[in-house]
Amino acid sequence: MTDLNEIDRILENEDAEYTKDREIERILSAFKLDAYSVLGLQPGVGTTDIQNAFRKKSLLIHPDRSKNPKAPEAFDRLKKAESELMDPKIREKLDAAFVTARNLLIQERKWTLDHPGLDTEEFQAHVREKAKSVLIEDELRKRKARQIKMAEEGREKKRLEDLAETRKRKKEYEKAWEDNRENRINSWRAFQKVGPQKKKRQKQTVLG
Repeated sequence: MTDLNEIDRILENEDAEYTKDREIERILSAFKLDAYSVLGLQPGVGTTDIQNAFRKKSLLIHPDRSKNPKAPEAFDRLKKAESELMDPKIREKLDAAFVTARNLLIQERKWTLDHPGLDTEEFQAHVREKAKSVLIEDELRKRKARQIKMAEEGREKKRLEDLAETRKRKKEYEKAWEDNRENRINSWRAFQKVGPQKKKRQKQTVLG
């Protein structure tokens, strides 16, 4: 009987680890820009659902409770997703991406807003997939804008550095000119006092 209990305990532990591993892989394979997917939630759920999902999943895959080496990375992604969804501004942008995706699909299919297909799981799956494209395009626009901004900042920095270098050289030139002012004055006074030296004309020797 003891052996059977031990076997049951081992099997339960293996099942638990398998469940943890599956959830870790699911989180890591979820689309990063879609926090709902990372938490395994449908778009538009309430904050209570978000908190409950995070609490349940974080306890399941917590690095202290899992032997999986990927657990820390999965936990960090889970925490980041929960943090994003609890931020009203970030969540609003994510929800807007899903609304855009839904509207695009409706337009592409030429459906009306009361079309029966809108409530199907298949359509919801397509909306989520379309939202990926919307989120990726938005992210690419942001990155391009950041690159343009960085390039502009780089050019402005170079301009200011060149301007500073020009001012520095001008200042150094003016200082050198001022430092040599006394020498120039003394040289001029000495020249005025002595006057230009005339070369003596040599007498020509007449042959004959």
